[in-house]
Amino acid sequence: MNSSDHFHPWSDKQGESGFAWSWLGAAMQASSLDFSVVNAPGQRYHPAIIAQAMATLNEMFPDRLIICAGSGQLLNENITGEQWPPKEIRNARLKESVEVMRELWKGDYLTHKGIIKVENAKLFTTPKKTPTVYGAAITPKTAAWLAHWADGLITISKPLDELQRMVDAFRGNGGEGKPMALKVQISYSSSYERALEGAWEQWKNNIFPSRLLADIDTADKFDDLGEKVRKEDLKDYVIISDKAEAFIEKIQQYHEMGFERIIIHNVNKEQEEFIEFFSKNVLARFK
Repeated sequence: MNSSDHFHPWSDKQGESGFAWSWLGAAMQASSLDFSVVNAPGQRYHPAIIAQAMATLNEMFPDRLIICAGSGQLLNENITGEQWPPKEIRNARLKESVEVMRELWKGDYLTHKGIIKVENAKLFTTPKKTPTVYGAAITPKTAAWLAHWADGLITISKPLDELQRMVDAFRGNGGEGKPMALKVQISYSSSYERALEGAWEQWKNNIFPSRLLADIDTADKFDDLGEKVRKEDLKDYVIISDKAEAFIEKIQQYHEMGFERIIIHNVNKEQEEFIEFFSKNVLARFK
């Protein structure tokens, strides 16, 4: 199970954007599932706060929560009123934030002077085991850059040739032998037409290059961007079907590429229908 730590949704039509860490605590106590959270430490959050949040949840629920650290989007980070730095500085800030979190998880006092400032901080509730930190990447360049310092990679589904370039970039630059996770966007409904309509309504804003999406500051501007997207444009970015075989085939292909953690994200609003269908007709094939 995965949670994306947003302040704003990607579209006004999505309506909700709750606080990820409140939801994680509730969801983890109510289930025995493993979880991951995509988070951007460094601007909206000081990394010491995220280090404390991860430490507490890992103390309460050992070995059940992974953090996937990324450089963030202006959509969420602009609420602080601080300047939105270029990608190179955001990457440097991200790596430094992860270094700060790892030092704090050791349980010692920490003072740090860099892009991130820490003054005499110490976690008194430490995790039983150092939390795993995946690096979040959308492009091969970022996958290659984070391969040497992240514990693993998380990325999103895309055409298989593009996804293979992501895998090669990560494995070829220090990521060989490290785990990889893939968030797969799908749209299921009992009819193909409804599945396509639901994907277009909820996900048409998200198919553009990351260098563009990272610098959009409001949900309504995402909506403006998505207005020119045709329904057929989504087929390379979302697995759209009413048939189990379509999903099973893709999941098998992703697994064969080396992704050991595959997170299914049904992008339309028919979540109960999706859960019932997937549990009976898709997940049962992988047990």
